[in-house]
Amino acid sequence: MRVLVTGTAGFIGCEVALRLLRAGHEVCGFDNLNPYYDVRLKHARLSRLCGFDGFTQHVAELADRAAVDRAFAQFRPQRVVHLAAQAGVRYAAENPHAYISSNVTGFLHVLEACRQQQVEHLLFASTSSVYGANPGMPFSESHPTEHPLSLYAATKKANEQMAHSYAHLFGIPCTGLRFFTVYGPWGRPDMALFKFAVAMAHDREIELYSYGRHARSFTYIDDVVTGIERLLHRVPAPQPLLETMHGSPQILDPGVSPVAPYCVLNIGHATPVPLMEYVRQLELAMGKEAKKVFLPKQPGDVPESAACSQRLFDAVGFLPETSVAQGISRFVAWFREHPQFGGQEVGGQKAGGQEAGAP
Repeated sequence: MRVLVTGTAGFIGCEVALRLLRAGHEVCGFDNLNPYYDVRLKHARLSRLCGFDGFTQHVAELADRAAVDRAFAQFRPQRVVHLAAQAGVRYAAENPHAYISSNVTGFLHVLEACRQQQVEHLLFASTSSVYGANPGMPFSESHPTEHPLSLYAATKKANEQMAHSYAHLFGIPCTGLRFFTVYGPWGRPDMALFKFAVAMAHDREIELYSYGRHARSFTYIDDVVTGIERLLHRVPAPQPLLETMHGSPQILDPGVSPVAPYCVLNIGHATPVPLMEYVRQLELAMGKEAKKVFLPKQPGDVPESAACSQRLFDAVGFLPETSVAQGISRFVAWFREHPQFGGQEVGGQKAGGQEAGAP
């Protein structure tokens, strides 16, 4: 199968492409290699893919419509996994135009290219951040998402609505993936685990926002990739309305469209872990105690994210289950094997808030 993966120099995109290549699929990558964080890490991820005969790569901006159209026309993908985006909750307050250019305009170009090439299935990254001010736990796809707390989350909510409209108007099957706190080897250096490990390796303080009193559904990268791989083969279909005894139609599942081949699913570990336990597991894996600084809540942070991934299980018979003890141990082993990424300052944001829970 021919699969176009955007964001192949990114954390999740690289791992998805690697899994597909090992399974014998042809993969076309698309990434702009932007300097939001250490570009050397992005090049190192890509080097893991370049040894496969079935891999090709385009380096260009999603906002460049001609470049997106060219990549699609040359490769003619059967399916698309769209993971590229300007990431980061707090950075959106500093550079909002980057989020609109990449996450909204860029996604429009991907949708248009999927329409032109008659793609069989588009999977696209959303985020647990779309739940925003919703107080209900655990987060379910049927919960309201009308009150995002950051521009990043707003762009991802826009992606979900844009995809639904294209699924309805042009029959493009679309599956939105709401990721919860993805972590593991080759991860993003602007996120909590990587930043904490770097600080501890240099005997510096780690900064814990909300005074360390929040929790997340930390989800290990391999579990996320397994979910994506399985969903790639499960093409959504419209859900018919259910007629009630009083004659008024009702939707069986609010996360599945009644008028389009479209659905959204959570991909997250079912058990939220307190941040202090997350730090404790990192201390155990690194064999040293962290120097902790406790700070107030940051704008855009939510106190907790807890995933209900029952819909994922119903769809593909799989639930993320890697424990934070296992996942952090594997990350630390990788971190020690790659000192070139842990020996200097990386990323430009503070960790410990919602950024630690965004994809």
